Amino acid sequence: MPDFSLLAVTVAGLYLVALFCVYRILLSYRTAQGAIAWIISLIGLPWIAVPLYLLFGRNRFAGYVQARRLNDRTLEPLLTQYEQQAETLPYPGNAQNPDELSVLATLGRQPFTGGNDCTLLKNGDATFDALFEAMENATDYILLEFYIVRSDRVGNRILHILKRKLAQGVRVYFLYDDIGSVWLPGRYLKALKAAGAHVASFGDGNVRRRRLQINFRNHRKILVCDGKVGFVGGINLGDEYLGTDMGVEPWRDTHCRINGPAALGLQLAWLEDWHWATGDNPELNWQPSPSQMGDQQVLILPSSPADRWETCTLFFLNCINNARQRLWIASPYFVPDFQVMNALQLAAMRGVDVRILIPEKPDHLLIGLAAYSYLVTANECGIRICQYHAGFMHQKALLVDDRYAAVGTANLDNRSMRLNFEITALSTAADFVSEVEAMLEADLANSRTLERADYEDRSLLFRLACRSVRLMAPLL
Repeated sequence: MPDFSLLAVTVAGLYLVALFCVYRILLSYRTAQGAIAWIISLIGLPWIAVPLYLLFGRNRFAGYVQARRLNDRTLEPLLTQYEQQAETLPYPGNAQNPDELSVLATLGRQPFTGGNDCTLLKNGDATFDALFEAMENATDYILLEFYIVRSDRVGNRILHILKRKLAQGVRVYFLYDDIGSVWLPGRYLKALKAAGAHVASFGDGNVRRRRLQINFRNHRKILVCDGKVGFVGGINLGDEYLGTDMGVEPWRDTHCRINGPAALGLQLAWLEDWHWATGDNPELNWQPSPSQMGDQQVLILPSSPADRWETCTLFFLNCINNARQRLWIASPYFVPDFQVMNALQLAAMRGVDVRILIPEKPDHLLIGLAAYSYLVTANECGIRICQYHAGFMHQKALLVDDRYAAVGTANLDNRSMRLNFEITALSTAADFVSEVEAMLEADLANSRTLERADYEDRSLLFRLACRSVRLMAPLL
């Protein structure tokens, strides 16, 4: 016969753990809908929700917050120096910006800098050619930070270049995310270390991740060479960005190369992450070098769950609320929360051309289903949700009127807004804005605008699935 006393003790213990999780949620939640979703799940289905909460649920990266406070003595002098030097550059600094842009500099804890050349890199071929060239030309150090690194053709080409540069005396610092790069073989990292590279996993500084906490992913994709040239965008180190993997061809993504002082902004973000993972503070170049090829004003805006504010959410809200004629956003994952969706609705209602570009073939089924649940509300106020059908669209780009454009790593979903470490480059230069406009126009030409009938005329089961997944958005 079953031991009912043991079963009762087990159930009671499970509910005590669930109640403790509820206690933690009530003390630390950021959004009511996320808290409610977790609390209902923990009370109603504790045998499922408790393990999930331990894996996904904690929404404040306390360890990094504490480390940031301790590291301020190291990083703040560099930030202060960077801000002071930015004001001496040829192009006017923050004082020349309207309030809507000045607030972004405050939000990201970095200044706008002039004297930059920001080049748009469309798709993997252009991006990898530029990355390889920059690394080959490095003379002092190479800093890498990527969410996904693969041991395929692209990954091995990177490995060979880094080993060659190490043999030439160039320092290499290689930071990867242990969740995104979970399939990266140990021999790849051992080869780098054997060649003299400094290698670290972002999870090395995260005790919680060692306890199977897989939130707080470092979703950034950064390369900096000698503090003079930097790269940021949606492209990881893998063959799929060349359209040769993942069963989806071609893979549509965007990166950008920055020559000039804004490369130091990428370097600052990299240094904070590296210091968190290793405790090390390598000697780097902090003297801004204005580009001879351009005079663009660029802001680097890092965002993370360790920030005082919800930086990523506030960035998007600021851009949406200040759009006057046009707001185009490309994001492979479109699961906005209420405040972002309401801001998009208001923008459309005041006559702004709001278009959201998403992939027709998502790489995550649940995320793809959730997007359909927004169609009725979007159509009613004039928001156009467009599905890109010429492959898988993974880019993260934003265009506000003809005034500024941004390329980075952040998506329009809860994970980017509140859980991931992300980074964005924003430029006010007319040439760059025009390039982004032309790029998005070409992408929109390869897309179809969804109508409410695409949701309403589907089966009841499909609509229930879409709405159910949307309820889970705070947990995705």
